[in-house]
Amino acid sequence: MASDHPLIISKHRFPSPNPQIELFLVTYMSGGLKVKGLLAEPKGEATYEGLLYLRGGIKNVGKVRPGRIVQFASEGFIVFAPFYRGNQGGEGNEDFAGDDREDAFSAFELLDVHKRVKRVHVFGFSRGGVMALLTGIEYPGAASVVTWGGVSDMFLTYVERKDLRRMMKRVIGGTPTKYPERYQYRTPLFSLEKLRSPVLIIHGVQDHNVSIDHSYRLEKRLNALHKKVESWYFQEYTHYFPPAINRKVLEDLTIWMKTQM
Repeated sequence: MASDHPLIISKHRFPSPNPQIELFLVTYMSGGLKVKGLLAEPKGEATYEGLLYLRGGIKNVGKVRPGRIVQFASEGFIVFAPFYRGNQGGEGNEDFAGDDREDAFSAFELLDVHKRVKRVHVFGFSRGGVMALLTGIEYPGAASVVTWGGVSDMFLTYVERKDLRRMMKRVIGGTPTKYPERYQYRTPLFSLEKLRSPVLIIHGVQDHNVSIDHSYRLEKRLNALHKKVESWYFQEYTHYFPPAINRKVLEDLTIWMKTQM
């Protein structure tokens, strides 16, 4: 189905678990590539807050889940979740917050000019935390930035995640020792001066996928720069919160987003 949206090439209905929320598989342009993503819109003509959902993982790990996107949309948001380049039929190759940040930037613009969207919030989970911060730095008009179990420091990820080192060396082109500038480019801590949006940090202290140190470093840097930041740390939880707690935190963070001026 053709789209009247200036940045969307194609838009096809996708099965939705909620009759009040319409889901669409979208193809959009990003850095000269056709990239795929999932768009969720509450039915009707009303306007809503926009939410850019930036997934974690890489390739088939941490794929966008329709149910999760619908959860956010049900809280009163029009949600867009890019799959990132090279995934699920999209052109190009992911490079772990390198050039594929363009997929987040283009997705922000897609929401920003959506005729039913008032303003755009940015949410990132896990590796998506880096993408969310980079997007907030690039677009000072973002209404808020939320990072949940989010990466903030690619040097730290390389040190902590021995299981990811081979992938990081392949995708980034080498080690942090050999190419520090490439890891710095992917580490938003070095450019937070440009961030204008209020930030909410959510993290489980027992997280072994993305250590709590990522959030501590982010919070410390934001405070040093006198940026608006709030932190919700959960002592007993890991990277994945129990379902009921997860739903409650999701509701709470969407309320927080809507109250940011």
